[in-house]
This record gives sequence, C-alpha cells and structure tokens, in this order.
Amino acid sequence: MWSSVVVVPPAALLAGALLCLAALPAPAVAAARPTGRTTLSVLSFGAAADGVTDDAEVPEFSVQQLVFCVENVWSQTSDDQAGLPSCFIRQALVAAWRAACRVPRATVLLPSRHRFLVSPVTLQGPCSTRLTLQVDGTLLAPPDMDSWPKSRRPLQWLNFKWLNGFTIQGAGTVDGQSITSLQDSSPANAPHQRSTVHWHSSGAKPTLVRFYGSFNVTVRNIRISNSPQCHLKFDSSGGIKVKNVTISSPGDSPNTDGIHLQNTRDVEIRSSSIGCGDDCVSIQTGCSNVHMKNIVCNPGHGISVGGLGKDNTLACVSDLVAENINVQNALYGVRIKTWQGGVGSVRNVTFSNVRVANVATPIAIDQFYCDRGSERCANRTGAVAITGVAYRRVVGTYSFQPVRLACSDARPCTGVSMVDVRLSPAASSPAGTVAPLCWNSYGEASGTIEPLGVGCLQRSNGYAMPLTQPSNYTC
Repeated sequence: MWSSVVVVPPAALLAGALLCLAALPAPAVAAARPTGRTTLSVLSFGAAADGVTDDAEVPEFSVQQLVFCVENVWSQTSDDQAGLPSCFIRQALVAAWRAACRVPRATVLLPSRHRFLVSPVTLQGPCSTRLTLQVDGTLLAPPDMDSWPKSRRPLQWLNFKWLNGFTIQGAGTVDGQSITSLQDSSPANAPHQRSTVHWHSSGAKPTLVRFYGSFNVTVRNIRISNSPQCHLKFDSSGGIKVKNVTISSPGDSPNTDGIHLQNTRDVEIRSSSIGCGDDCVSIQTGCSNVHMKNIVCNPGHGISVGGLGKDNTLACVSDLVAENINVQNALYGVRIKTWQGGVGSVRNVTFSNVRVANVATPIAIDQFYCDRGSERCANRTGAVAITGVAYRRVVGTYSFQPVRLACSDARPCTGVSMVDVRLSPAASSPAGTVAPLCWNSYGEASGTIEPLGVGCLQRSNGYAMPLTQPSNYTC
C-alpha cells in the first residue's frame, strides 16, 4: 500500500521527482541531463507503442499514484516499492504529461521508431516553466470516428490549453489517419493497386492539433498530416512561433486548413511547407501582428484572411505581413474574404515577394463571400471595411483570372496598392481565362504591371459610408 502524503519543502520537490523517476526503467528516462532538463519517456509510463493499443487510456488510480510520486518524496517505508512501475501501465501520455507539468524544464518524449495510438485528449496547464513535448515517433489518431466513444467526440483531437512557454518539436509525425487506403475494385486496375479517399464522416470533424488560451508557444520541425479538418489551430493565444513545420493532406480533402488563427496575436510562421485541401494559412477575426515568411503552399487555397463577418458579426484583423510566399497548384494565391453584413475592419496588410504557379486567381478580395453551396446568400448593405492592403512583387502564372477585387458598394476597399505585379496565363490554362476585375477598389498601381488590366484600381478614394454602428461594433 502507498504511504500517506509526506509534506516536502519546495526546494525538495524536484529532488523527490527525480528520485521517483529513477525507479523507472533506466533506458527510457534521463532524469539529470547536462542541460538541466528532465526527460520522461511515455514508454516508462506503460505506452504499448504498437500503433493499435490506445496509449491515452488508464485507470484514474494510476494517475493519483503518479502525482503522489512526483509531488512527494517516495517514502522509504512503503511496502509496495517493488510494484512502483505498475503505476505507469496505462494512460501513458496523460500520466507522463501530468508528471512533467510539475517539474521545471521537463520534456515528455515519444521516442523514435515507435507508433503511439491516442484517443482524443486534452493536455492542459498551467505547468512549470519551459515544458516540451518531443515527438520523435509517430503519434496516431484513431483511424475512424466509429472507434471514438460518442460521449468523447470533441472538436479537436490533441487539445492543448492554458500553457505558457511550451514547445512541441521533434523529427516525428502527428498523423490524423484521415486518408484510408482502399482496394480499387476497377477491373482496369492491377489487382493490388490502391487509391486514397478522404475521411467523409458525417457531422463535425475534429481539428487535429489545437492550442487554446496559450502564450509563448513554439511548434517546430514536426510533420502534421491527414487531418480530418484543420491541422494546426491557435485560438485566444499569443506569442506563437511556427517554424520548419510540414503539413500534408491531399488537395481534394475538404476543409483541411493548414494553420488556422483566431483571436491570436503576435504570430510568426516561418520556413514551412503546407499542402492541404483548403487555406494553407487561415487568419480569422481577432488576429493582429502576424508575420509569415518563406512559406510554400502546394496544393491548397493559398494564404487567406477570413471569411470575416459571417452572420453580421464583428471582425477585426490588422497588421499582417506575408513575404517570400510560394503558392503552386492552388485555387487562390493571397486572398481576403468577407461576408456581407459584417462590421469591423481589415487594415494594414502586406503581401510581398509572392510567386505563383498554376494558381486559379493569384490576387483576390471578395466582400461577397458565400460558401453555402447552391443556397444563395442574402444581399446586405453593411460590410467589413478593408483598407491599406499592399501587393508588392507578385509574379507567376494563373489559370483563371489574375486579379479579382470585388469590394462592397457600401464600403469600398481603400488604400489598395500594387507594385510590380506580373502575371501571365499558365501554359496549361484553358482558353477561357477571365480579365482582371476591380469593383469599388481604390488605390494606385505602379512599377511593372502585367497584364495592363491588373492595374484597374480606381484613383480616387471613392465614397465610403460613414460608420453608424455603436462604438462597440468597431475595432
């Protein structure tokens, strides 16, 4: 039996945790590295790591014993010392997380050459400083929703909450397993030829990795693939850094945004490759000071701001920079989209050094956005105001229309600038390409403009309806 709780001075907490961890299998835990970090491998907490057994499940009593072990010096009078590893048979990931959360500079390790199947789980703080999740193996979501208990069908699979100073990194893969390999029964194909289809489950599908209410978060070097919906999402967070991340899903997988931001400020997304079936980067309301650099989007729907203002809501986005962006085989290059009837503003947005190849519409502002399929959206007089948008050195090929600026009659787009925009039809584009459109879009074009119709911006600032909404409806 476990002994009663022993009260330990704060200075002894880490020592007690290390003493406890030292009792675990030695190859999986390095408790006192020269870097001063404490590393906890999920293998030491009973992970099967076979890609079949759920490594997120465990009886609650094991977690209680684990917390006791980490928070208190393991009593030398315990008559169950030999059975200590039995605390860590199941719920390996949650157990390792709860232990590491209480130790400064701790790392939860998913070792390489192992496959960890994990059901939907929330890993939350607050935690001690500089916690790291090191993904060197493969982290697998359940392959279909039928295997998820109905009471546990959340809107996210890996849900991180209330963290500060957290890093997720590694050489491994987070795999949503939403691409199912099916035997192609067509007689025209070889007997063993296979095709892939996206997970078309009914109802809401979960985001793969989501951060909520978290600050000073770094995501780097990992691969995220085959999400049932959005791959990586940040909500109500700040101080976000994403670097050298690879995101991959087929171009025909619906609603699989690469990186999705909402109500999140101070973001850096750098040196990453994103391929998906929707927006490579999606920026929603409440976002400001977002910097994207050296991003490859192939395939996808490009870099998108919005859709904003749906159902007459307030939307505020400002101070965005996207530079050195390479978009290929995509529906759009760089786009701003808003619903009719919304309020608020999009301002101070710069797209520079954007290269496009075989992109349907490289430059787009759409204030009449509607994604309701055959159902038409009602006309509204209000609109989210768009001002101060710069396109600098956007070059490459398009397959449908080089520029489409469709702005609101009530709130025209103002302060739009184009500098050195050179776009030509792709060799593979159909003969019926469409001329550039500038509707209620005001600003200036300068430098080299190809084709000439791209510089269709109206010169004057135009007439914009004055704000008549209450002050709490403006940004």
